Amino acid sequence: MSKKGSIFAWLVCGLGALFYCYEYFLRVAPSVMTQELTQSFNIGAPALGNLVAFYYYIYTPMQLPAGLLMDRFGPRRLLALAAIVCAFGSCMFAQGSIHLAMLGRLLIGFGSAFAFVGTLRLAVSWLPAERFSLVTGSVVTLGMLGAMGADILLSHLMQLLNWQNIIYLSAIAGVIIAVMLWLTIPNKGPLSSIQDTQQNNVTFKQLFKEFGQLVKKPELWLIGIVGCLFYMPISVFAELWGIPYLKQAYGLSNQAASSTISLIFLGEVIGGPITGWIADKWNNRTLPITVFSFLTALLFMVLLYMHGVPKSMLYVLLFMIGMLCTGQNLVFPIACRMTNSRLAGTAMAMTNMLVMLGGVIFQPLLGVFLEMASGKHVKGDLSVYTGSDFQHALVILPIVLVLTVIIMFFVKEKKIVAVS
Repeated sequence: MSKKGSIFAWLVCGLGALFYCYEYFLRVAPSVMTQELTQSFNIGAPALGNLVAFYYYIYTPMQLPAGLLMDRFGPRRLLALAAIVCAFGSCMFAQGSIHLAMLGRLLIGFGSAFAFVGTLRLAVSWLPAERFSLVTGSVVTLGMLGAMGADILLSHLMQLLNWQNIIYLSAIAGVIIAVMLWLTIPNKGPLSSIQDTQQNNVTFKQLFKEFGQLVKKPELWLIGIVGCLFYMPISVFAELWGIPYLKQAYGLSNQAASSTISLIFLGEVIGGPITGWIADKWNNRTLPITVFSFLTALLFMVLLYMHGVPKSMLYVLLFMIGMLCTGQNLVFPIACRMTNSRLAGTAMAMTNMLVMLGGVIFQPLLGVFLEMASGKHVKGDLSVYTGSDFQHALVILPIVLVLTVIIMFFVKEKKIVAVS
């Protein structure tokens, strides 16, 4: 590939990653608005967790159809349409009705289901296989920038605008991204032109037959479960319950807690490409996952149970948790190498579906744990829960991270052979 072609290839993948950044912004935005949402809808902690998790209720099962559609039709049309759906869902979420808000979160989750797997599918078609871990880390980096934007930008905008107007502005951004995706991304990638031509002639019956063989691979299920457990510090803590925890356990304001929790995403931003580069350099992905998940468990124990941690140490803890959680990104290159290239999108979609189960199950379940720990059932106010209540509920995180370490001893990785 020429230098000019290489630059354009990275641009194409970068646009897909920009959509992932946008959908991650929408995913995380409610964490900055927890108090406003509970007051607007007059709901308690379990209902808040349930409302936010409506995103995951559709995002997770849609991963498999999204992967199959990507393998059949390619990313261009699907990514542009998905961005429009996210924008429309944002408008629905801001209408002020709890039922419309649920529908809006469903639509956002539906459109978002195509973002990550679509971007990785672009990488398969446009970039060399030996760069795949680096690409995955870079894509996640842009997603984390979206999360940081939600935490930092929204915490400031909340001082100027109400939450509905902020969501409307995000819908406009979604339309702009959709136009950019449609006008820029070609239908075929230079590294898979033959594959893409064959792909258009493959029937859904053939794809489903090959998919049936895919789901019979136990190693694919194992790596998906690893991704699910390792992603829970992000999906459960950073995306929803981390800000309320910091407010209660460390006495931070909403704006200060939002800025502080964004250090997890900053750690992911910096650590994503570094972890991907190291994994590609070593041609080893299982070792970083194992070591990083164990260290993350230790850091969470410090975060939850070392009382009186100074703010400077708190900042370092959250940043390091974000850095180490980038090891979770490596489950996708492992999954991609477990199947043929035609089903690469489906394999990664299946893996991502399993990864997102953590958010589906534990975002609302943490609200239930909080009520159980406190013995209180309150609507419209999260401040009734103490730091101790959050500690009892969040202890599930170091537990699942240790479980990740155990499972990794049973995962076999297929090494990538670089093509010169």
